[in-house]
Amino acid sequence: MSPKTDAPRLTTPSRTAWLAGAGLLLALSLSPAFAAWDVTQLMQGLAKNKSGRASFVEKKYIALLEAPVESSGELLYTAPDRLEKRTLKPRPESLLIEGGSLTVERGKRRMVLRLQDYPELVAFTESIRGTLAGDMVALRRVYNLDLEGSEERWTLTLRPIETKMLEVVQRVRIGGSHAEVRTIEIEQTDKDRSVMVIDKLAAK
Repeated sequence: MSPKTDAPRLTTPSRTAWLAGAGLLLALSLSPAFAAWDVTQLMQGLAKNKSGRASFVEKKYIALLEAPVESSGELLYTAPDRLEKRTLKPRPESLLIEGGSLTVERGKRRMVLRLQDYPELVAFTESIRGTLAGDMVALRRVYNLDLEGSEERWTLTLRPIETKMLEVVQRVRIGGSHAEVRTIEIEQTDKDRSVMVIDKLAAK
């Protein structure tokens, strides 16, 4: 009969080192710093921004035009729902979005519109306002949300739920880093699209 061969055993120092290593891995896996980063955490970070001021450059790609139409100006945001877009070039224009209304000023002309009557404006305003406010409930009333990337570099894709809005807007992509929005891209159903690059400005 062959002598019985015992399975290899860890010596006391080796066993201690293995247990210490396993404990360290477990601690790291449970540490908040290593927890999975998700849309809830993104919204919590964004919600801390109560106001902001930034410059923007926007390019609109229109199928009938050979070159994009470029504009630039400033964005001003005050929580929870006040957003102002001041276009300075190529010609002055002001869009003030507050509550459910949009006020447009071009030169001496001033118009007040109801957002619900303009689905393309709802797509623009609610995607930006909801994201800046970190209001996931408001965003999910209008969009399906899909977050990709990491906290350092993320992309939030918003796809409209309502048929009326889908007839105009296919999706909105918002890119950023940590709790700052850096880009906003709106793709229309007719293949036209706009890309806005945002640069945060220092407080006055």
